[in-house]
Amino acid sequence: MDMQVKGVLGTISFDGEWITITKTPVGPKPAPVRIRAADVTGTRFKRGTRLMHGYVQFEFPGSRASGEKAGLAFGGRPPYEDPYSLSIPRKSNDGAEKLVAAVEQARD
Repeated sequence: MDMQVKGVLGTISFDGEWITITKTPVGPKPAPVRIRAADVTGTRFKRGTRLMHGYVQFEFPGSRASGEKAGLAFGGRPPYEDPYSLSIPRKSNDGAEKLVAAVEQARD
């Protein structure tokens, strides 16, 4: 059950147990972040619109989720530096929604 969602500057994939967030580098090449679905305590999903990108974000015990940045350029999304989130374009809404649902199901 491999799922993959193309984000604005990277991808999120989920194989049923592990979530992998791979961001397109802006500067030094960041390593992909791998997260066990069982370790996730919450998910946040905001649909993208014609004017604004949405995002997918994963939360963990002991880590504070990055808040949404204000302003037209960021449109209420977590900052790029947040390793546990990824901005998504409107065309990826359905895939992102399915991926978040699959992660939520795997957590139970």
